[in-house]
Amino acid sequence: MNWKIATFNVNGIRARLESVMAWLQKHDPHVVCLQEIKCEDKNFPHSIFRQLGYNITLRGQKAFNGVATLTKMAPREVIEEFAPWESPEDARFIAVLVDNVWVVNTYVPQGRSPHDPAFQYKLEFFRRLGTWFHSRFHEDDLVVWLGDMNVAPTPLDLFDPLRHEGSVGFHPAEREALQEVVSWGFTDLFRLHHPEKKQYTFWDYRLPKSFQRNLGWRLDHIFASSPLAKNCRECLVHDSVRGENKPSDHAPVLASINLPQPSE
Repeated sequence: MNWKIATFNVNGIRARLESVMAWLQKHDPHVVCLQEIKCEDKNFPHSIFRQLGYNITLRGQKAFNGVATLTKMAPREVIEEFAPWESPEDARFIAVLVDNVWVVNTYVPQGRSPHDPAFQYKLEFFRRLGTWFHSRFHEDDLVVWLGDMNVAPTPLDLFDPLRHEGSVGFHPAEREALQEVVSWGFTDLFRLHHPEKKQYTFWDYRLPKSFQRNLGWRLDHIFASSPLAKNCRECLVHDSVRGENKPSDHAPVLASINLPQPSE
């Protein structure tokens, strides 16, 4: 089965609905993880996505954050928090078991600045998430962790690494925290196929013509456990979406995997 899974920070699902729907109709992924939906569950456009054949699992939040996972098959299991520590008012995590794969959708805190308490919250989010992966899964399990991680892992992943070294999104403590989670047994699917490519997924609205000038960051990632990574056919950033009318400041990332058949 050629299984397609995507991550997309939509920066407000109601504001980007037309763009998201057009992209879904064109590429028809089996699983789509959305971040920053910025609406409560009751205000999510359920019926529109159901018309495209998706089941909807979400944790909404008024005006901020919020994650939603769209799946062609109904999930067999849903987990809405990875630790009691996670605030129910901070909707940043949801995990579903679908097609025999655990899909873990996260919107990692941005962190504000290295001197802000929000930065320590971000590091703790990574630490506790890593503990959760280690306690719940074995490295041979079928697991995909994806979303807006708000970290550029290497100098190749942002437009000016010298200028931004030590800034939020490219701080050594963040990169180390992300790598600690990845070391559970994940592979970065984009880097697996494009080890030297300068490719971004986020272009800041606040920076004039950032997309046109390609002043971006690779903050959105798809990490997969070994059995899935070795069967990954491709992983691409669909950056043309960022150039459309009224776009999100992020572009979707789509991976294609030859999904292993379950053991007898």
